Amino acid sequence: MRYEFIRQQTGRFSVRQMCAVLGVSRGGYYDWHERSDSQRVREDRRLTTYIRSIFREYRSCYGSPRVHQELRRRQIRCSRKRVARLMRQEGLQARRRRRFRVTTKAAEGRPVAPNLLDRRFTVHALDEVWLGDLTYLWTSEGWLYLAVLMDMCSRRIVGWAVSETMSDDLTLRALDNALEHRQPAAGLMHHTDRGSQYTSGEYRARLEKRGVQISMSRKGNCWDNAPMESFFSTLKIELGDAFSSRAAARTALFDHIEVFYNRRRMHSSLEYQSPVEFEQAASALQPDTSDAPVVEAAVPAEIAARFPPALGKRSAFPTAPTTPATATNRA
Repeated sequence: MRYEFIRQQTGRFSVRQMCAVLGVSRGGYYDWHERSDSQRVREDRRLTTYIRSIFREYRSCYGSPRVHQELRRRQIRCSRKRVARLMRQEGLQARRRRRFRVTTKAAEGRPVAPNLLDRRFTVHALDEVWLGDLTYLWTSEGWLYLAVLMDMCSRRIVGWAVSETMSDDLTLRALDNALEHRQPAAGLMHHTDRGSQYTSGEYRARLEKRGVQISMSRKGNCWDNAPMESFFSTLKIELGDAFSSRAAARTALFDHIEVFYNRRRMHSSLEYQSPVEFEQAASALQPDTSDAPVVEAAVPAEIAARFPPALGKRSAFPTAPTTPATATNRA
């Protein structure tokens, strides 16, 4: 009983002090400790050390599924249920998501595009569908607004911008950022809600100039843009939504989006790859049109399954309806 008491209180008091108070030798306690621990208990302690390390490394954002996947990456074999049990025992719990909230308002009288995407969120090609939305973060200096564009296939944030006001310029800068870095081909679908920033004439003209199809959610229906809403919900839980200054918020956003989210954070929808890892695997499946020798790349089967042979074709989504006259001419 005395040895068991010492083991239970280890961490609160030193073993030396407890042995002295209880009148037992340290050597006797350690001999008992080694004999009493089964191999399973010793393995649990070792595994718990790895779990704590991963949980801290990934900013307390991972629940048992992602912690289990990271252990597998490190060649540490165990079951997901075992990871969940050890995390419960240690009180390690990922931060929970919040409900969706509307952050943009429609402008009366502006043209609204049809919902071409229609909640078909499974996309088989990069730069085939982009989702966009706005959110806001509180700082001691006032609100900071964030506009984001996400590639629906890889979940990568391809463009983003921040501003002290929710202006049309904010969404335009995020769009220009995405277009400059991705250079998408004509036919890309751009889906957002009906917010005034996305229905402005300048924004629509910028999209039409690049041959981008415009799709918009139904009125007041946040589920038509659910992956984007989910991203903001996760961001505010993992990053927080209150900062000491706007400069601090900008720095934190860059670190979270560019360093952590795009390049390190696993996504269950991407077979537990980060967006950049997924895109790198996907690019290995693209045909090489150069004269250089082709080097076969090892592509995970799970990633290959996401990209059928018809990669790049944009027939999976409807285009804007044609007028009867146009249809007649084609006939």
